[in-house]
Amino acid sequence: MFSKTEIGIDLGTANLLIHSTKGIILNEPSIVAVDNITNKVVAVGNDAKNMVGRTPKNISSIRPLKEGVIADYDITTEMLKYLLKKVSKKIGHSLRKPTIIICTPSSSTNVERRAIHNAVASYGAKHVHLIEEPIAAAIGADLPVEEPLANVIVDIGGGTTEIGIISFGGVVSTNAVRTGGDNLDYNIMQYMRKKHNLQIGERTAEDIKIDIGYAHQNHKEEKMSIRGRDMVTGLPETVEISSFEIYEAIKGSLENILGAIQTSLENCPPELSGDIVDHGIVLTGGGAVLNGIQEWLSHELSIPVHIAPSPLESVAIGTGRSLSIISKLQKTSS
Repeated sequence: MFSKTEIGIDLGTANLLIHSTKGIILNEPSIVAVDNITNKVVAVGNDAKNMVGRTPKNISSIRPLKEGVIADYDITTEMLKYLLKKVSKKIGHSLRKPTIIICTPSSSTNVERRAIHNAVASYGAKHVHLIEEPIAAAIGADLPVEEPLANVIVDIGGGTTEIGIISFGGVVSTNAVRTGGDNLDYNIMQYMRKKHNLQIGERTAEDIKIDIGYAHQNHKEEKMSIRGRDMVTGLPETVEISSFEIYEAIKGSLENILGAIQTSLENCPPELSGDIVDHGIVLTGGGAVLNGIQEWLSHELSIPVHIAPSPLESVAIGTGRSLSIISKLQKTSS
């Protein structure tokens, strides 16, 4: 039924991951550098990320995916073609008419799903299948998705947070909020402008989030020296910030995520509630590694919270693994 080359793609807002029978074979940022004069792609992935904030005015760094869906179809297609060619070199042979399965946000519209399908199909795929992100994340987190048990997955990605309650191979209840790691970075950038008159870039904000970002107020204070541009003098400046400040900066976005999880649990069928109390929820995505988020959510929700074995790669792993059970999943969801 399927071609010999089978790959799964996690087309994420922040990163694009490709999974094959050999495991994760590519993990690069979803960023493309474009020459504004010629409209040609200059760099993709890691190469493009290294250019962010360091290029002349005629080169723009574009993130063609916003909030989990395609914002720039042409650039997304170019990015996919470039990275799939890179995969071909890695595995030592060309991807001729591959079977590709790609995850989509559960909240995406038919138009958005068609755009994702067409972007992948334009590479020359023999078969293209779409799978909902919560199911892919649950499979990648080693949850028993085919059993009649409630598996609650919370995938905190770059652009969206997807919450899915999965049982017997299908999504029983789903909820999504267009709040993710990118929002936390933006919150930090805004805070630095307002409180310290310091302008910083996305990469610096992300570093701050990773190093001293905490999901709860009760933590041991940490401090960090930050370099940026003083918005008053226009000159380079260094300021010291506290982890308590960063907590205040990102608190609102984290509460949005918490609210979405609570709504999903409230909409869960009563028959599955006992499973959730016993087994709790599993976190995947980049947000799952935010300092203290596991303890904070467990305290707020009063249920166990676990982190997937490979939270950053769960969706890609699940997308690749789902190739073997895609027909069963499609029958369940149809």
